[in-house]
Amino acid sequence: MKTGTPKIAVVIPKYGLVGGGEKFVVELTERIARDFPCEMHVFANQWEKHSDLIRFHKIPIVSFPKYLTTVSFAWFAQRKIERMGFDIVHSHDRLFHADIVSLHSIPHRLWVRDIRQKRFLSLFDRATIGVERAMVLNNDKTLFLPVSSIARDRFIAEYPHVAGRVEILHPGVDMSGFARLDRSQCRANIRRQFGLQEMDTVLLFVGMNFELKGLDQVISALSRIKAIPHERPLKLLIVGKGDQNKYKTMAKNAGLDDEIRFAGIRKEKMEEVYLAADFYAMLSSFDTFGMTVLEAMAAALPVIVSSHVGAKDLVQEGVNGFVVDREDVDAVGRRILLLLDREKRIEMGINAHRVAQDQHWDIMAHNVMGLYEKILSGKSC
Repeated sequence: MKTGTPKIAVVIPKYGLVGGGEKFVVELTERIARDFPCEMHVFANQWEKHSDLIRFHKIPIVSFPKYLTTVSFAWFAQRKIERMGFDIVHSHDRLFHADIVSLHSIPHRLWVRDIRQKRFLSLFDRATIGVERAMVLNNDKTLFLPVSSIARDRFIAEYPHVAGRVEILHPGVDMSGFARLDRSQCRANIRRQFGLQEMDTVLLFVGMNFELKGLDQVISALSRIKAIPHERPLKLLIVGKGDQNKYKTMAKNAGLDDEIRFAGIRKEKMEEVYLAADFYAMLSSFDTFGMTVLEAMAAALPVIVSSHVGAKDLVQEGVNGFVVDREDVDAVGRRILLLLDREKRIEMGINAHRVAQDQHWDIMAHNVMGLYEKILSGKSC
């Protein structure tokens, strides 16, 4: 039986840098290092240090030729972990052997075939698939934690024999960032900054890839309902990165150039932007989760998401939001019209906030710590 403080290895190529998956890892790992009696180590190629409770280890990556990228990171990380000896290995990327694997994406073969729609596998694709299959086959006790039902269903479709070892663990949200702000003040400040009036009903769109996240469909839906009388002016506030010229032209051609505001990329104080809006839309062609949806719900915004967004798991139709076919812009427009009803919007926003409260990062971290305890208990027998 092992005694003493358990050693935990967390594996991720980039720790604390830009990206939803990276944020997921930081939020969980920092809380576990703080609240769980353990020695926490992070194995990464790049990192931004957040906590003094975590020890970091540099893992090299051979990026040329490209097909060695995934293989080299997995090999060097595995080698170092085995030399040091750990009680739990929790990987957030493809590794040859781990006790827990958080699945932030779908199996690589399905990603290439269904999302990227490539007919042939490159050497990089084949190498990545090889590491992934080794990870699945090397340990018959590995627990897999997909971030949504979309990720779970695709993973089980590719690896049906592991279905009994798959549990969904949604990302969380930090409610405190919203709780400490005054909504009225945020509305006034943000709306003044972007030329929006208090009487405007503001639809918020956030994305680092406008086309992928469905901005075309949102603008098309707004153009369809433009002629329908609104009690209050409807405006679209767009945050993120994309081809602004394309969408400004699209808006102008639809007669919406006065209804749309581009806020650009905002790395800080996004909570203020959410609180300044009235509802939120994300019509991605594919997103294993979509953390901005949960952030919008935390700000008490009802949401409209496509059926390809993993965060749909948290959306109750007509209760806290809507799930739509992103190509059915008439259906999207009808949902937008429903949310122009202020009383309905507020009621649904309150329901969205309640769901977000149950997804607090502290709760997610507590769930993972429970899994750690179960693994440690099994290994000590």
